[in-house]
Amino acid sequence: MTTSSSPSESRLEPSVPEADKATDSTAEHGVTIVIPTYNEAANIAELLSRISASVPPGQETSVLFVDDSTDDTPEVIQKEAARLPLEVSVHHRADPVGGLGGAVMEGIARSNTRWIVVMDADLQHPPALLPQLIAKGEESGAGLVVASRYTDGGNRSGLGSRYRVLVSGASTSLAKALFPRLLRDTSDPMSGYFAIRRELVGRAERSGALRPLGYKILLELIVRCRPHAIAEVAYDFGVRHAGESKSTVREGLRFLRHLIRLRTGGMPSRALAFGAIGLSGFLPNLAVRWVLTHSTDLHYATAEVVANQVGALWNFVFTDRLLYRGRGRLGRHTRLLSFIALANADLVVRIPLMVLLVSGVGLTPVPATAIALCLVSLLRFLCVDRFLYR
Repeated sequence: MTTSSSPSESRLEPSVPEADKATDSTAEHGVTIVIPTYNEAANIAELLSRISASVPPGQETSVLFVDDSTDDTPEVIQKEAARLPLEVSVHHRADPVGGLGGAVMEGIARSNTRWIVVMDADLQHPPALLPQLIAKGEESGAGLVVASRYTDGGNRSGLGSRYRVLVSGASTSLAKALFPRLLRDTSDPMSGYFAIRRELVGRAERSGALRPLGYKILLELIVRCRPHAIAEVAYDFGVRHAGESKSTVREGLRFLRHLIRLRTGGMPSRALAFGAIGLSGFLPNLAVRWVLTHSTDLHYATAEVVANQVGALWNFVFTDRLLYRGRGRLGRHTRLLSFIALANADLVVRIPLMVLLVSGVGLTPVPATAIALCLVSLLRFLCVDRFLYR
């Protein structure tokens, strides 16, 4: 049993040097079980006992808790680990960046074994399944083995309420609809229980592709790491042993943001999303213009200018909060003013371009307007994507 601490901060492990992080040529054997915890003190004793009983003789296995708790979970881990033959360590994060997903990625970064198993601490993920996950990966050659509630033989009764069952099913269906090719080989992309080869994660880490958000880390790993093969092992999702579920409305909204970020990770996808947001901006634009022209004495041209600002503000809010959330080095006010300036420059460029297409190329006004709108919108997207949110 090993635990880690730092003189400057209790229960905090020292940082992992770059030279100690796993590469594709390391991690020839062994298993690291990464367990993120948040106030799970009441589950630790039973969890470690079951893990210890499940590890096959001779298999080099260590357990790494990455802890964001505000209670005495780290101390309980240290106390319970002292009675077991397993190598157990705990890393308490003073700043829980990225939530549960960030905790898992930090645990993975601190692991250099051939296999990394991720599981929850609440015992809804049965430790007895651990040997099967590793054996399935070795036999199939898969880079990722998912413990699935939805494949033949699986069970999700531990979700409990009909509401949680509905939310789980809807989340799974939505993810599979957005990523049909990447998720075709797994029935449970929302699972929190899986085994992954360290070398597979290492490549994505070095490219900087992994940016976890929230608690659905498996989806992030599949989309970013793109394993050549995925295997599944059925399991019964059990009832929480103690404590309260960490699934909240806030986590659900974070999951939706995560889906949007993953889906718009490439430039073509971002361009389509940017265009969809731009189209939605016509609704407030038309509404404000109608109100101003029918309820005030404003000239229709002035009303159009005002309505254009409202539409631009609408587009900025959705673009900034959903499409590019967390990106860009400019301050929020600078981003807003730059975005509105680009929206107004859009008119200045689009009208002369439309005139050129009509008088110079000989197009009729409708197709000329459509072409000018598409070209200018593309130019605006490139300015936003390449410079405003670089």
